Amino acid sequence: MIYHIRAKFREQTAAEFFAKLTNGTIENQEPDGRELVASMNRAVVSKNGIIEWSEMCYCAPPLAHERATVLDAYFDEITVEPIDSYESYHGRAFIEYLREIVQKMS
Repeated sequence: MIYHIRAKFREQTAAEFFAKLTNGTIENQEPDGRELVASMNRAVVSKNGIIEWSEMCYCAPPLAHERATVLDAYFDEITVEPIDSYESYHGRAFIEYLREIVQKMS
C-alpha cells in the first residue's frame, strides 16, 4: 500500500537525522530502510512548513515500524492517508532544506 504522509519536522534533530539518512544507518534498516531514504528524497517542504511525501508500507497499522524506529524521533503531527500510487508534491526538496539547517547549525 502507498500512503501520503504529512508531518512537522523537529528542526533541532536535523543534524542527527541528516547523518543517519546519509551514512547508511537508515538505509541498512530492515525491512524498510531503503524505502525510508527514498521517501525522504521525494519529500518536500510545503508553503506552510509541513513535510509531505509518499511512501510504500505493508505494516498494520500503516508506518508502524517506520514510526517506531525512525519517524517518531524526528517528526510530530504525522498524518497518513492511503493513495493509489506515488505522488509528487509542490514545495522545496526536504533533503535540501535539511542540508541547509545542518550547515547553519555547524
